[in-house]
This record gives sequence, C-alpha cells and structure tokens, in this order.
Amino acid sequence: MATPKLSAGLIIALAASAVFLTLVTAGIIATQTVASNGVVSTVNVGVYSNSQCNQNCTSLAWGTLSPGDSTTKTVYVKNAGTTPITLSMTTANWTPTNANDYLTLTWNKQNILLNPGDSTPATLTLTVDSDTGSLSSFSFNIVISGAE
Repeated sequence: MATPKLSAGLIIALAASAVFLTLVTAGIIATQTVASNGVVSTVNVGVYSNSQCNQNCTSLAWGTLSPGDSTTKTVYVKNAGTTPITLSMTTANWTPTNANDYLTLTWNKQNILLNPGDSTPATLTLTVDSDTGSLSSFSFNIVISGAE
C-alpha cells in the first residue's frame, strides 16, 4: 500500500503550528482571554439598540477581549420626558469586585443636554488594561441617567 504524500503547504502549516504551540507552551507567547458580559439600566431615559428607538437595549455582550484591547458598542439614548435632561453614565455591581481595576468604561455623551423627544447615538468604549491580573471573566451594570 502506497504512503500518501503531503503537500508542501500542509507541511509548512503543520510546522508553523508546531512552532507556535511550542512557544505558547514555553511561555514565550502569552495570551489571555477575558470573557465578558454587561447589563444596561437607565434612569429618566430610554436606551435602545437601534436608531429607531424601538428595541430596548437591556444588555451588552462585549465579546472576548485580550489585555490591551479596546472595543466599542453603540446604543441610542432617548429623552422620552417633557423637559431637557443632562446625560451621565456610571457603572455598578462589578463581578468580581476588582474587575474595574482592569477595565474602564467611557462614553461620548457625558454631560450632553438632550431635549424632550430627541435621541442620540452614544458610543460606549470598554478598555482592558495591559495587565489583567487573574481576571478571566467579568460582569457589571451600566447605568445611564438623565438629570433635569
């Protein structure tokens, strides 16, 4: 019975994979995956996942992040009231409690005035520190508020 021949491309791919796995095992190339989750709660505003403001945004999944990563999500904030409001965003209920030592959430609508009936796209940016300690997964609440 004849032995099947391997193509040069397959041999190169196998060799590259072996080198990569050897470097990872030896600790020369280190990676860390950070799983994530998030909950959006609101005070005096509506937060939506679409620009028509008809799909409530109740959670955000940040995906798999690595140390040093930064990722964004866009939500739409609407003033459903009858008076202008000033927008603000905070976070709460971090799990584990020290996760916010390694993660920073910002947005581009802090202290923006939003008139009654108006909506605006808001970009939330989650940044992962280059050193995440032993953090492997996290969750937290995003609180978007509108003050009169």
